[in-house]
Amino acid sequence: MHISHLYQIPNGDWVIQSNKEHSEGVAELTSKFASEFGCTNIGHIIGILHDKGKEQAAWQTHIKFQSGYEPQRAPSGVRHAYVGALIAKKLISKGYDVISMPIISHHAGLYDWGEYVEALKAEIPEDVSIPEVDINSFFNDVCTIAKLQLGVEDVNHWVRMLFSCLVDADWLDTERFMNESQYSFRKKTYSMQSLKASIDKKLAEFKANGKPSPINAIRTEIQDKCLEAAEKESGFYSLTVPTGGGKTISSMVWAVNHALKYGKKRIIIAIPYTSIIVQTAQVLRNIFGEENVLEHHSNIDDSKIKDWRLAQKMRLASENWDYPIIVTTNVQLFESMFSCRPSDCRKLHNISNSVVILDEIQTLPVEFMNPIVGALKTYNKLFGTSVLFTTASMPVLDEDFKLSNGEKLSHLPKISEIIPAEMQLAKRMQRTTIHFEDENARTAEEIAKELAKHDRVLCIVNTRKEAQEIFRYLPDEGKTIHLSRMMCPIHVRQTIATIKAALKDDGQKIIRVVSTQLIEAGVDIDFPVVYRQAIGLDSVLQAAGRCNREGKMKNRDVFVFSTGRIPRGGMTQANNARLNLPPDSDWMGRQAMHDYFLNLYSRSNSFDSKDIRGLLNKQQMQFREASEVFRLIDDKGIDIVVRYGDSVKLIEMFKTEGPSYRLMKALSQYMVKVHDADFKKLNSAGLLTPIAENLYFAHGQNQYSEKIGLTFGNEWLNEILII
Repeated sequence: MHISHLYQIPNGDWVIQSNKEHSEGVAELTSKFASEFGCTNIGHIIGILHDKGKEQAAWQTHIKFQSGYEPQRAPSGVRHAYVGALIAKKLISKGYDVISMPIISHHAGLYDWGEYVEALKAEIPEDVSIPEVDINSFFNDVCTIAKLQLGVEDVNHWVRMLFSCLVDADWLDTERFMNESQYSFRKKTYSMQSLKASIDKKLAEFKANGKPSPINAIRTEIQDKCLEAAEKESGFYSLTVPTGGGKTISSMVWAVNHALKYGKKRIIIAIPYTSIIVQTAQVLRNIFGEENVLEHHSNIDDSKIKDWRLAQKMRLASENWDYPIIVTTNVQLFESMFSCRPSDCRKLHNISNSVVILDEIQTLPVEFMNPIVGALKTYNKLFGTSVLFTTASMPVLDEDFKLSNGEKLSHLPKISEIIPAEMQLAKRMQRTTIHFEDENARTAEEIAKELAKHDRVLCIVNTRKEAQEIFRYLPDEGKTIHLSRMMCPIHVRQTIATIKAALKDDGQKIIRVVSTQLIEAGVDIDFPVVYRQAIGLDSVLQAAGRCNREGKMKNRDVFVFSTGRIPRGGMTQANNARLNLPPDSDWMGRQAMHDYFLNLYSRSNSFDSKDIRGLLNKQQMQFREASEVFRLIDDKGIDIVVRYGDSVKLIEMFKTEGPSYRLMKALSQYMVKVHDADFKKLNSAGLLTPIAENLYFAHGQNQYSEKIGLTFGNEWLNEILII
């Protein structure tokens, strides 16, 4: 018997899983996962072959020594994943790469083509048996996929999806044997029918208890249109609704009913900002119950879940997204789609035959538009994923467009808009008037004086520096609040909660907030007056959505001002695209947004700045290289743990216990990422203590302010800089 896994029980006996048992278990699961997209047989073959290399005598000696089963010293560095890939190559003369690549990569991650070809030059070890494989069944599945008009741009996603099926199956079968009690938490207890019952109940409560108002009547109309559109076939849909129109509830009405109609497994909601995720997830938990909604992002703290069984279930579900409703980030979703790493790709097969809602789709960076759109087309065509775009500012994604350099925008075949133009939502829901001031630069002091004329006012600017400058000029009265990423995540969340509470308090007369863009999209706040620094039209409309949100006040004002300073790159391009539109445009209308995005695209250098498609859309796929360069957010900078809340206690734990996943996740709530120049200022002044590689603690008592977050302005630092 060849051993695959083993462990010792308290009485000293050994429990052994044979390699045959493990391979058959993995084959069953891989086949099941791959059946969602017509690759049942390919999945079975991959599972059977993936661990054939464990039959090597050297590997058997290795596992016995490492486990303590036998004391005989084993050779180190015994590889096994390549063997199954070689057998696939031997048995399947043509097209074997779709099997060999997932197998050879299932531990180390997907290879670049040159590494893969080099690895396949090895020989099959003599002590490994060659199993019988139904080659005809392999080609049957290939034909099934080919009938879906398989193109060169689809193949890398097909291989990565098979890789996902294998990785998850391998880890699940291993967990089932090695840790059966943990595996038991993965049992499903939901149905799409039960989710429909929950959303129907919530809608009935709204109708029974909601106060009659024009805005509530419009929200009901939107929900009815979503229910009607849910009957239509799988594809691409958009829900273009002005801010305050109830997109979260309405999109779920469409998603749940569409999923039930077409047998979709789950609903995945991707959102650009964690602040919106927290808010959205809470709304969904109130409807569907905590046990049906999984938040998956860096700021989630599962230690606050009171039911430890539910907490364990959610932790496990975050590994592979086997959950009814997942609320996650754009970064988590799309970077996983282009990743080479097993831990990232493990979840991908659970996106197949599911519903994906992409909220605030206009925030996706133009320079990654082509690979993202290409991936969405493949997921719909090959893997049966339905996609809904929800936004007040829908970009142009289904039209031909070409840059001056000849590069084409990879567009979707068709996007069906759920809300017909004749509903005139923008006009009916207009609650603000946007005033575009001239482009003459105004100083921070001048803006602050203007804000001080209003008791309740929100000002949104483009950079952290400008937020701090304007805030410092505001009179210190009432609730005067600064909000930016110079504050750590937990401080940001607490501050947003403070703003919401203050706005609901009729006795709180003065509430003035200066914020960066983090408050702009999706955060449910309502100010009578909003100021927005000059920027693209989509961002202006998002800012306007924070003004008179519920329509309870008479038409209110949004002022767009200039400071003469806009960061180069995307922000400048977006502002110039807006400035190029006719001054008498209907800023809330769909045509203005359509023209704005085409103007913005024309100013772009590329729709694929990292040449992701060039790396993947060919036979010689460069999985690792593409994975490294596909980064939706420029994550350059250095993390600094600030002196706030429990950070000091966590650092002491770090010193005594060392790093752990949970401890680092807890510490991440107290981190601020700074640019190299700012880091050098603090470090050269002796104000930082290194606690790990590329991680520092701002230990100074005055280096973190309750009002503005991380600061570079204490007296000691100023004196050093003067010297």
